[in-house]
Amino acid sequence: MNIALIGYGRMGKAIEEILIQRGHDVVLKISRTPLPEELKNIDVAIEFSKPEYAFDNLKVLLENKVATICGTTGWLENQDEVNKLAITNNTAFLYASNFSLGVNLFFELNQVLARMMNKYRNEYQINLEEIHHTQKLDAPSGTAITIAEGIIENTTYKTWSMEENSQEIIPIEAKRIENVPGTHIVQYTSDVDTIEISHTAHSRKGFALGAVIAAEWIWNKEGIFTMKDVLELN
Repeated sequence: MNIALIGYGRMGKAIEEILIQRGHDVVLKISRTPLPEELKNIDVAIEFSKPEYAFDNLKVLLENKVATICGTTGWLENQDEVNKLAITNNTAFLYASNFSLGVNLFFELNQVLARMMNKYRNEYQINLEEIHHTQKLDAPSGTAITIAEGIIENTTYKTWSMEENSQEIIPIEAKRIENVPGTHIVQYTSDVDTIEISHTAHSRKGFALGAVIAAEWIWNKEGIFTMKDVLELN
């Protein structure tokens, strides 16, 4: 495939390495919004930029009928509009807060545990913690938000917050520590014990490989997809 990398930071470079290993051609790699004339003959675009640039990037890509996967977090107030652009232009779009295979399995495990623990809301206090490198701009992480949403969908919790803590709110704590690729912890704590599940990334390679697998999967498709579709977790 001919691939465009929109966002050529550390993640973009990790993705490029895997793309080349798997026989793909990286024909465009930029850290700005692409121009329409740069998108000719692009099979799939992989967008890993910054929250403030993501919507403009996605708008140009989808208006030019480029199938796109996006791993940038912090822009989801525009997600409905982006989805409509993909459908209107008969192309494909896939957003994931995290492309790691392990994290997406963790999402599923989190939902199963949430359903089990909902019966014991009065006995256990929930807490969600995420730890990332100091260069990560958004907090909480998109992955932490996805985890919280998975809990909300399967329990009587109403929302999440980094500032409030009540019976209907999932508290999220975000920490920034040098050289931490990403750790997410869900805890249920009572007076007598703690139940905990966690995912710890050891490097960016897991995220990068998942992004490449998603790009390979989305090629020549139309519609709105998630990593559940890619990994057949539906």
